Amino acid sequence: MNTPVILLWTALLSFLPISELRGGIPFAIANGIPWYWAYLYCAGLNALVAPACWVFLSTLHRVFRKMAWYEKIFDRFVERARVKLHAQVEKWGWLGIAVFVAIPLPITGAWTGTLGSWVLGLSKRKTMLAVILGVLTSGAIVTAVMLLGVQALRIFVKEV
Repeated sequence: MNTPVILLWTALLSFLPISELRGGIPFAIANGIPWYWAYLYCAGLNALVAPACWVFLSTLHRVFRKMAWYEKIFDRFVERARVKLHAQVEKWGWLGIAVFVAIPLPITGAWTGTLGSWVLGLSKRKTMLAVILGVLTSGAIVTAVMLLGVQALRIFVKEV
């Protein structure tokens, strides 16, 4: 594969909700992109998820809010979420979002962190900062695991 195609696939993987950094960084490194460029490229793209998601949610919400069925379901859903998570949100706030985003597991990333912040009514500015901090941390973890994993596998592979 040529580099522009690799960068396009890496960008797509870094921005998609399920793969995010967990897909983008390993793909880039496996295709010959130096780890430091892979980290910067993927983390930068994944950090753009927060503003994109926030705008998307706000726009769709304004459109759907005009429909009675949506408003009823949404209000019920948000109220249940706020009641369940009120204590944790009050205790951890934006730092909790940063830690949640930093955990490099499926469903814990920039998309879910931004969605959770938006639903719970947290500050847009603090959410953006929390997601960026979480993305940088998650990217560092994924990069380290990728590099350590590749190095660990080299003891089993004989280079010719």
